[in-house]
Amino acid sequence: MDVAFGEACLAAKAGEAPIGAALFAPDGTLIASAHNGPIGLNDPTGHAEVLCLRRAGAAVGNYRLTGTIMAVTLEPCLMCTGALLHARVAGVVFAARDERAGALVSNLDGCALPFANHRLWTVEGVMGQECSALLKRFFLERRK
Repeated sequence: MDVAFGEACLAAKAGEAPIGAALFAPDGTLIASAHNGPIGLNDPTGHAEVLCLRRAGAAVGNYRLTGTIMAVTLEPCLMCTGALLHARVAGVVFAARDERAGALVSNLDGCALPFANHRLWTVEGVMGQECSALLKRFFLERRK
């Protein structure tokens, strides 16, 4: 989660929502990391998770990322949950719930969609206080 948090800090410095993601191989080796970039990239799919999956796919030469684990600072949205399922990621560790748009536990159990042909496990709350505080500070500053 430290890598994902570092990416979230980079996003905040760039004026993006401070969300970061990191993807790890089953042995714990970092494959790729990314931070939110939809504003700077002019890309509505430029979420940290999607950008991280793209980089990881390029790094390993495969769109299937079987056995990998993603750490992300905020619960993934529906789009990102779909991307994680399609990539065959084994599990997701996320810091803070997204009560507005979260699609793993907050608003939808995206891991149990009956039509999905892949399941992934989740762990929540790792560095939750730090990641929540970063998000809250960022949006408080933006509202000033």
